[in-house]
Amino acid sequence: MTSTRREFLGRSAQFGAAGLAAVALGASAAESPAGGPWKIGIYTRPWDKLDYRVALDAIAAAGYKHAGLMTTNNDTHLVISVKTTPEEARQVAEECAKRGLQVPSVYGGGIPVNESLEAGIAGMRTLIDHCATVKAENLLMGGIGDEKLYALYYQAIAETCDYAAEKGIGISVKPHGGLNATGPQCRKTVEETVGHKNFRIWYDPGNIYYYSDGALSPVDDAATVDGLVAGMCVKDYVHPKEVAVTPGDGMVDFAKVLARLKQGGFTKGALVVECLKPGDEAQLLAEAKRAREFVEQLVAQ
Repeated sequence: MTSTRREFLGRSAQFGAAGLAAVALGASAAESPAGGPWKIGIYTRPWDKLDYRVALDAIAAAGYKHAGLMTTNNDTHLVISVKTTPEEARQVAEECAKRGLQVPSVYGGGIPVNESLEAGIAGMRTLIDHCATVKAENLLMGGIGDEKLYALYYQAIAETCDYAAEKGIGISVKPHGGLNATGPQCRKTVEETVGHKNFRIWYDPGNIYYYSDGALSPVDDAATVDGLVAGMCVKDYVHPKEVAVTPGDGMVDFAKVLARLKQGGFTKGALVVECLKPGDEAQLLAEAKRAREFVEQLVAQ
């Protein structure tokens, strides 16, 4: 069931100052000394049956200062996409700012390389412009599974790495199935296919398990991405094929994964929770708080 504009306004009025006041209350938790060099955040995905502003309210109320923009309940199912208008991107930026939320990562979906390379490049530039508008640090790409479009997709990325760098935005690819399901596949994509210092890996340990049907441990896979990790989706996994899990409740040994990533040079950056145990708004808020505490404890080890 989707959240209508009226439902959103009613909920916001009820949530009211308490939700926005939690921004200040949560600041000490999300940016405590225990966090050190890490930016602990959460994506909008757990609330994607609702208006993205409801997600931002909950993220602030749960004590986060960093919000990853991902899925929501609009026509594109994304907060930011190639179809987002400049005015809509400005509105998203305003909504984040009023809640005191910074944006470490934007997942903008696909680009239209099926039409042409030029269309793909234009799509990338649009996403980069929107990232600049919302003051995002990194544009997260999901990769592409169609071998016929693989070269065009990554050429479009390669052609816009400098453009993104000029705006202070990194570009990354995550393990996401298909031709980029593992660390070695992502490494090949980054080093050989694109070969630009502004294109890196956004690690996702839950997806390593998911796309290998639980056979490949992300602790082992993490050893294959040394020197290339720019950030991480903090995502867990429960067999068979379930990632709607609050971090710490599944199979991923996050302490060992992060230790191995640190060994490979990932010693600071964004750790953004992607999924939570599903539930109603109150349950999601409780799970979001629990996830934040888990990640804070993780980095304090």
